[in-house]
Amino acid sequence: MKKHLLAVAVTALAAGSAFAQANDTLAKIKASGSVTLGVRESSGLSYTLGNGKYVGFHTEMGEVVLADIQKQLGLAKLETKYQPVTSQNRVPLVTNGTVDLECGSTTNNAARQKDVAFAVTTYVEEVRMAVKANSGITSIKDLNGKTVATTTGTTSVQTLRKHERAGGIDFKEVMGKDHADSFLMLETGRAEAFVMDGSILAANISKAKTPSDYKVVGEVLNVEPIACMLRKDDPAFKKAVDDSIKRQIKDGSLAKLYDKWFMQPVPPANVKIGLPMSDATKDAWANPNDKPMEDYAKK
Repeated sequence: MKKHLLAVAVTALAAGSAFAQANDTLAKIKASGSVTLGVRESSGLSYTLGNGKYVGFHTEMGEVVLADIQKQLGLAKLETKYQPVTSQNRVPLVTNGTVDLECGSTTNNAARQKDVAFAVTTYVEEVRMAVKANSGITSIKDLNGKTVATTTGTTSVQTLRKHERAGGIDFKEVMGKDHADSFLMLETGRAEAFVMDGSILAANISKAKTPSDYKVVGEVLNVEPIACMLRKDDPAFKKAVDDSIKRQIKDGSLAKLYDKWFMQPVPPANVKIGLPMSDATKDAWANPNDKPMEDYAKK
């Protein structure tokens, strides 16, 4: 009987510990000696070079955050596991504990804040459209009767439809499974425009066979704060992540990362994306916050 009670007690203790760690990522990391970073395969801020190698502005910034957390926890070694996520599964993989910190290209909005938390904003995105340079498309009004590509699980086409200048414009939409697939639709003529975050458009153009064949045009359709995503109700982990990002901003290392990934030649094609830091991103760094997209809406 005593053995049975002891077994029950041990099981209950283990379950309690697991429950506690579900909302205590720092404890989970310290106990396991590992952490899982959510990354993207074809985003402008996070992408793969193949063979399990993930790079990009947000990926490298996330790695620095985890290195700071390793120091904070006093761990001699911390194993970082890379988990590729998509626009469709990124939120579920954070909420179910598969991913501890997602540093891809996720917009912080009010709907997502119901399910997850966000670190302070590290990039403010402008949604625009990429077209073939010889297409003659320069504005939303030119999309009437055209086919527009975007990526499943993103909000870009809804943003386009809501835009005040889209009134009376009738276009067909096609959905790529990821950003590379959406850009391929533009490359192969299955779509005349690809509507997405400017950084993603610029990155895909830089990797095209002939980058000069494409350009980013038209009105800014939306302004969206991009931030790393983590589980809700875990203030200690959020503070650790935010403190690292604020430190990177303050000591200038985040600005150096931005220059490295947007203003210098980047792999795999060693082509420069050439996307200077926007005033909105500069302001977000000067005044660190985790405000959702809705707070950026034009008054």
